[in-house]
Amino acid sequence: MVVAGTFQHSSTHGHHLMTPGSLLLGNSGECFECGHDHAAGDRCISFQYSADYFDRLVADSAVRCSTGRFQRSHLPPIPTSAALIARAAAAVSQVADVSWEELALDVAATAIRFGENRSTGDRRESSSAMARVTENVRAIQRNPGARWALSDLARHAEQSPFRYLRTFRRVTGVTPHQFILRTRLRDAASRLLAHDTNVIDIALESGFGDLSNFNRAFRLEFGLSPRAYRRQFARG
Repeated sequence: MVVAGTFQHSSTHGHHLMTPGSLLLGNSGECFECGHDHAAGDRCISFQYSADYFDRLVADSAVRCSTGRFQRSHLPPIPTSAALIARAAAAVSQVADVSWEELALDVAATAIRFGENRSTGDRRESSSAMARVTENVRAIQRNPGARWALSDLARHAEQSPFRYLRTFRRVTGVTPHQFILRTRLRDAASRLLAHDTNVIDIALESGFGDLSNFNRAFRLEFGLSPRAYRRQFARG
């Protein structure tokens, strides 16, 4: 799971820009390549499972997996993975009480559920398009609470908004709006566990205009209200 930074990933399943909030899936015996052509550095957390153990997880899941192997190598930032990555990042930072064994099982369940569907990222974008999206992704991650408009992002990438929207979605797997929203929510989740700041202040600092909108978006993403999330995971 990608916690911070970006890098390019290429395998037999396609080419992708790995961004914060995404998951990289790998099958035993398959090769892949990663690179930092347009940015330097990333922070990832790796979960590895023995073949026999993972086969048992597949058998115990409610998902019918016809091949027993992932048909894609990339899961974009989606609500299901966002909560897992927020928990893992909080555990690494030692601001939350997290069971790594339970988290590993949840990560496996998410991979099994969504990894069966084939990826749509087999088209390789040009190096310049990848570089522009990478630069924008890194800027959003540095300051998620800033005002990010599609027209401004497209202008910076020297593309029309329509073309930029398609490029961003092909490269990352989500739209700019979805990426910005989930970056802000992960930032807010980290702040909730690391500080005793009032929820409304965290909402405003993370880029949300009002508390009700923040509470609704947070609950949809993590399944808990911000206060309940803090009570459940914060240390002490």
